[in-house]
Amino acid sequence: MGASFSSGTSAEAAAPSSGMYKLEIELKRGHNLAIRDRGGTSDPYVKFKLAGKEVFRSKTIHKNLNPVWDEKITLVVDSLSDPLYVKVFDYDFGLQDDFMGSAFLYLESLEQQRTIPVTLVLKDHQLPNEDLGCLELAVTLTPKNSPIEEQRDPAQGEVKTYRWKPYVNKTMLLRRSWKRSTKQQSMRLTEVHRKSQLWRGIVSITLIEGRNLTPMDPNGLSDPYAKFRLGPQKYKSKTMAKTLSPQWREQFDLHLYEETGGVLEITVWDKDTGRRDDFIGRCQLDLSTLAKEKTHHLELPLEESRGILNLLVTLTASAAVSIADLSLTPLEDPEERREILKRYSLRKSFFNLKDVGIVQVKVLRAEGLMAADVTGKSDPFCVLELNNDRLQTHTIYKNLNPEWNKVFTFNVKDVHSVLEVSVFDEDRDRSADFLGKVAIPLLNVRNGVQKAYVLKNKELTGSTKGVIFLEIEVIYNTIKAAIKTVVPAEQKYIEEEPKVSKQLLQQNFNRVKRCIMVLLSYGTYINTCFEWESSQRSIIAFILFVVVVWNFELYMLPLGLVLLLVWNYFFSSSREMSEASMETMFDWEDEEEDKEERDSEHKGFMDKLYAIQEVFISVQSALDEVASFGERLKNTFNWTVPFLSSLAIAALCLATFLLYLIPLRYLVLAWGVNKFTKKLRDPYRIDNNELLDFLSRVPSDVQMMQYYDLKMDPGQSPNKRRRTNPS
Repeated sequence: MGASFSSGTSAEAAAPSSGMYKLEIELKRGHNLAIRDRGGTSDPYVKFKLAGKEVFRSKTIHKNLNPVWDEKITLVVDSLSDPLYVKVFDYDFGLQDDFMGSAFLYLESLEQQRTIPVTLVLKDHQLPNEDLGCLELAVTLTPKNSPIEEQRDPAQGEVKTYRWKPYVNKTMLLRRSWKRSTKQQSMRLTEVHRKSQLWRGIVSITLIEGRNLTPMDPNGLSDPYAKFRLGPQKYKSKTMAKTLSPQWREQFDLHLYEETGGVLEITVWDKDTGRRDDFIGRCQLDLSTLAKEKTHHLELPLEESRGILNLLVTLTASAAVSIADLSLTPLEDPEERREILKRYSLRKSFFNLKDVGIVQVKVLRAEGLMAADVTGKSDPFCVLELNNDRLQTHTIYKNLNPEWNKVFTFNVKDVHSVLEVSVFDEDRDRSADFLGKVAIPLLNVRNGVQKAYVLKNKELTGSTKGVIFLEIEVIYNTIKAAIKTVVPAEQKYIEEEPKVSKQLLQQNFNRVKRCIMVLLSYGTYINTCFEWESSQRSIIAFILFVVVVWNFELYMLPLGLVLLLVWNYFFSSSREMSEASMETMFDWEDEEEDKEERDSEHKGFMDKLYAIQEVFISVQSALDEVASFGERLKNTFNWTVPFLSSLAIAALCLATFLLYLIPLRYLVLAWGVNKFTKKLRDPYRIDNNELLDFLSRVPSDVQMMQYYDLKMDPGQSPNKRRRTNPS
């Protein structure tokens, strides 16, 4: 059943199926494991499960199909009837891990008090014929028959002695010992899980430029971009078009999980649309050779081709990043809280500008989650993401109302960041199933208030089943947060590829349409003042216009915006309206999704194509208008139509002359008086915009192509042309 042993077992030496046993496992290595990454490798790690519970998770070996772990674990088991379930996964940062195979180790067949080499052949029941490689282990099974057991309590750090007295019921004693052992295993596992997630430092990288890169395109140039990899973390730079000396000027941070720093791998690629990108070159940087808390200016030559990358690299220690139980909440310790408040006080505003603050998240529990398993239960765990920082809870098995009771602390580098909390169902042989998600902007957090958040779908456009209870507290320095607001925001290293969606296209089109309609409504309102539809309104507007223009100074422009913001703060109901509009949008999304489902049941492919055609026609018409406006402006200055360009010169010369002789306020005042009185002077006059009317006479590039005279072929006579083209 997927396990082969290098040494035989005898019936006499086989272990009985009940009693207390110590199981020692050494995870040695893997051979010829499955490929799960695009580069032809994988990032494998191993999980052990016993009686449905995860009891061990190995470290991740990156980019290796023959990994060497050399890790040891000791378990206490009370029954050999449950096999040890071994699973291998490929780690994907920011994505769901890929399944690489599994196997069972049957404990009843093991020989006791002897180390047995074991080879587990990995299988996938969905692909039974696929070769997924194997794992090498060394297993020792020992009965725990000693009358005195000494165990170390990890919570207290001291050795406790438990004596087995003759008058104590043996069954009860075994049950208590098993509870102690499973609790200690759980604590050890939680500690291992916690340490595997926490980073020990941050490496800040500024990709400045590349020089003299190898040309990969037929035009003698390239479209280069760079990929960075540090352990499980990946980053991709922007693509610079048609250059051999790209100026990227990008800054990003990666986490350091190893004390030594690790090796930063850099590859440079040439972007090719419609086919596979071309490899330009690679280089590596051993971070252990760099001094910490110092910025290093490095020029790294590419190994497999010509070219140099110019980088700035800084290694810094990580501040408050932690995972703890509720009893060890950092901000509830008065001394630590004072220290944190002091660190982010106004006096420290200009020290370490990148460290804006901290956020502490208590993940308490969830209720009424979706049942993802066939048993009507789920195995939920929670993932917290703040930009590119990612931590997760342990798994609560077979429970729709899990209680995690964990406290997570993140560094805040931008107070405008959004905390994303996702709930997943851990699956046995597949990627975790999505159960729900919430997104919480840090500036919307009410400190220290426990709140129930309704879980939403992946797109955060509608609700799903269940709620999650969180308590969040954010502490930050206001001045650092203000400075950070006017610098580029941190981009996510890994984002999902955009997909074509009729619903999303319709939604975005409606959003643009709403914005345009708001502007048009304002324009219509202003135009009614010129049209004298309401005499009282037009008179007030005219007097206000004359007073403002006559007394206008430049400082009044920002002052007017300040007054508008203050007015909206005290008197506007836009905040309440925005909440109502959000509810309306969610209702609209649900209606659209329901309509999409109903349509999909009754409509065929052509029907859907016709349905989306409407939106595309509107989009292409809007794009045509924008493009035509820009092309007409360009063609005016290109003398495409000399008469119109001459008119433009005459108009601009007249404007220059008037602006030179007459102050601007008088000209604006004259324009306003003319605009206000135009309807009074000629009630039946058709309103127009002279500038737009002028530009409408200038042909666009498409019209120029349509008006272009084709040259007649000299070898073809008019008579032949007439016969071949009678129309």
